Amino acid sequence: MSALSRLDTPVPGTVGRTAYADLTATLIQTRQQLAPKRLFAPGPDARQIHAYFQAAAAAPDHGQILPWRFVVVPAASRAALGEVFAQALRERDASASDKELAEARDKAHRGPFIALAIVRDATDDHPEIPLQERLISLGCAIQNLLLSAHADGFGSGLVSGQAMQTARLRRLFALGHNEQAVCFVAIGTADRRKPIRPRPDPALFVSELNCANGHA
Repeated sequence: MSALSRLDTPVPGTVGRTAYADLTATLIQTRQQLAPKRLFAPGPDARQIHAYFQAAAAAPDHGQILPWRFVVVPAASRAALGEVFAQALRERDASASDKELAEARDKAHRGPFIALAIVRDATDDHPEIPLQERLISLGCAIQNLLLSAHADGFGSGLVSGQAMQTARLRRLFALGHNEQAVCFVAIGTADRRKPIRPRPDPALFVSELNCANGHA
């Protein structure tokens, strides 16, 4: 059971809200990006994975069009993904050594849980909702998923790479003509924790609209 699931739903203005808000802030501020090569077994079980995707489903979704999906890559399919990575490297570098190709294949076996995040563009039945909104929705879904895994004590990270847009990867994951692979989500037990990186001060990215001066 995650830490959040042990708390009652907060009600604004009640005493219980403080503990809930503090826990939420702690989860957000202590989550770290970890490379898949640093994530090992045990990974989340089926019940936990289902809960993480339930958290993803709570992301903002304008029009409730569900413009994204995830494809989990089980152990039995890792070798096929590894071949996609190796072929992508060979296409970029025909002189890639056997060692380099082996390293490319090995990337598919890192992390006990990985899933591909996929977004659908605006050429579907809802052209009024642009790609930017769809990507924001997917980003929120991913963050919900990552924070839920962090609440369970797991490490997690996102990874992409030059193989993401290759025809081989598109075929492997049966992407539609209006779908794009965005990133892989990896979850597992971290081999070690690293110091929390400094966070940028809000003053660096927040401004206030000043109509008198005609700009933000």
